[in-house]
Amino acid sequence: MSGTIWEGLTGGAPVEPASDEDVKGAAGPRPVVWLLGKTGAGKSSLVRSLTGVGAAEIGNGFAPCTRTAHAFDFPQDRPVMQFLDTRGLGEVGYDPAEDLAQCEARSHAILAVARLDDPVQGELCDALAAVRRRRPRTRVLVVHTAADQVPDAQARHRAQAATQAALEAAAGGALPSVALSLAPGAPDEAGLDRLVDLLGETMPDVALLLARRPTGEEAGFEALRPLVLWYAGAAGTSDVAPLIGAVTVPGIQAAMLRAMGRRAGVDWTRRRMGEFAAALGLGAALRYGGSYALRQAAKLIPGFGQTVGAAAAGTVSFAATYALGRAAAYYLHRTAEGQEISEEELRTLYRDAMTRARGARRQAKADEEAQ
Repeated sequence: MSGTIWEGLTGGAPVEPASDEDVKGAAGPRPVVWLLGKTGAGKSSLVRSLTGVGAAEIGNGFAPCTRTAHAFDFPQDRPVMQFLDTRGLGEVGYDPAEDLAQCEARSHAILAVARLDDPVQGELCDALAAVRRRRPRTRVLVVHTAADQVPDAQARHRAQAATQAALEAAAGGALPSVALSLAPGAPDEAGLDRLVDLLGETMPDVALLLARRPTGEEAGFEALRPLVLWYAGAAGTSDVAPLIGAVTVPGIQAAMLRAMGRRAGVDWTRRRMGEFAAALGLGAALRYGGSYALRQAAKLIPGFGQTVGAAAAGTVSFAATYALGRAAAYYLHRTAEGQEISEEELRTLYRDAMTRARGARRQAKADEEAQ
C-alpha cells in the first residue's frame, strides 16, 4: 500500500495533503438543479429549506449566469452542487426563450415549482413543453408549494390534481411530485425528505448532500458533509486516468482529514492518527488498498481501461473518500467531546457510508450514460 493515505495515518511515510487549489482543479462538473416557476412560487424558500442557508445568504448568493438567470453554488465555500433560477415566468416583458435554451443544456434535473393556491400555470406549462420537445429525457419533478395556504384537504387535493394534470400534459407524461409547505419557521420535514428521495433517484450525489439527520453525532456530520462530498468528488474525478489516482487520491484524502480536524478543533497528532486507523481496522484499509493496485492496472488495458476500468476506479475512490470522511467525523466528534470511541460503531458507519456512496456514484454514472 505504498504511498496511500494509510501510511500517513499509521505513522509511516507521510502523505503530503493536496491544497484546496489542487482539489478544485481535480473536481469535475457539479450537478445542477434548475428551479422553474412563476415569481412568488417559493423557489428561494425551497432552496433555503433544502440547504438550511439563511434568507439573506440565499438572496445574496445567486449570481448572474445569463442576462436574466442566476446560479447559487452550494455550499458557497466549496461548491458541490448548483441551483439554477430563471427570472419568474409570467413577468411583464420577460421572454424566457433565451434562458430556457441556455439553462436546459446545463441542468441535470428540473424542479417545476407551482403554488397550490395559484391555478394559473400556463407559463410554466409552456416552458416545460418547450424543454421536453428539445430534450425529451429531461428529468422533471413537480413541487407543489403553499400547502398551508389551502387548509381544506379536499380543496388542496383538487388544486394539486388540476395543476399536476396540466403540467403532465405539457411534459408529455407522468411526473413525480410532492406537496409541501414552506412557511417560515415551520418547514415541512416530511415533504422535504420526500423531495430529497425523488432527487436521489436521478441525482444521488445531491441526495447525499441534502439528506438530513438532525440529532446527536449525526448532526455534527451535517456540518461536515458538504466538505466531505467536495473532497470525495475530487478524488473520484482524479482517479479516472491511468496511475494519476495513485498520486492524487491519497493527497486529497489527507487534505480532507486535515480540513475536518480544523473544523472540529482537533489536531491530528500521530497518536490520534494511529488510534483512528486502529479503530477503523486493517480490514477497511486492506479492502481499499488491496484492490487499489488492481484498479490502477485495469486502467492501463486499452479500451477496457479507458472506460470500465476508469469508471470503477473513480467510483471506488469517491465512495472510499466519502466513507473515510464519515468515519473521521464520528472520531473527531467523540474526541472533541471526550467520549469513548466505539470501534464497532465507527466501522459500521464506514461500511454503510461506503455502500451508500458507491451505489450513488454508480447510479449517477448510469444516468449520465443514458442521457
